[in-house]
Amino acid sequence: MPLPPAPGRQMAHGRGPRCLPERLTRTAMDFAADHFSLFGLPAAFRIDPLLLDRRYIELQTQVHPDRFASAGEGAKRLSQQWATRVNEAYQTLRRPLPRARYLLQLARHDVGSENNSAMPADFLVEQMEWREAVAEARAAGDHHELERLHHRLQRELAAREEEIAALLDEQRDLEQAADQVRRLMFEEKLLSEIDDAIAAGEE
Repeated sequence: MPLPPAPGRQMAHGRGPRCLPERLTRTAMDFAADHFSLFGLPAAFRIDPLLLDRRYIELQTQVHPDRFASAGEGAKRLSQQWATRVNEAYQTLRRPLPRARYLLQLARHDVGSENNSAMPADFLVEQMEWREAVAEARAAGDHHELERLHHRLQRELAAREEEIAALLDEQRDLEQAADQVRRLMFEEKLLSEIDDAIAAGEE
């Protein structure tokens, strides 16, 4: 999908720079277009984050409501709708977990809820051991141990994301990908808890 014209350029059909980009006007509120198409990216887990950032900035520059302050109410409303649409798509694609869940959604494959009944017993035991280690380090005020646990979990998250990439982009094994995504959901929540413990120790 082509990008809109650069900021300040004259639009097609003689429209001034305060008009919405022609592509967005033609497809106004066509939310059937997926997030990847909006940014001109392939629908894959592995994406170029720098390219995503660049196209996000380009699109937001084109549809930002400030550009339409003196335009008609219809154009201002449309720009606000598109600015929200672009931001929501960007927030979904910029991080691995929501990006993976979105790919499964596009494939009409339910990830399932983050609950104990959906997870293997050995994984739940491992999560309990992680939380016990975090609780012990936090109770002891052991900042070094919390940092060590944080780095260790980050490495596991990176490995998990590589596994998800292979399952989604290469093997197209949606069932196994969904299982790995559920595990990633648990692990990201745990990482956030470790971050909180480290922050609390620094106060």
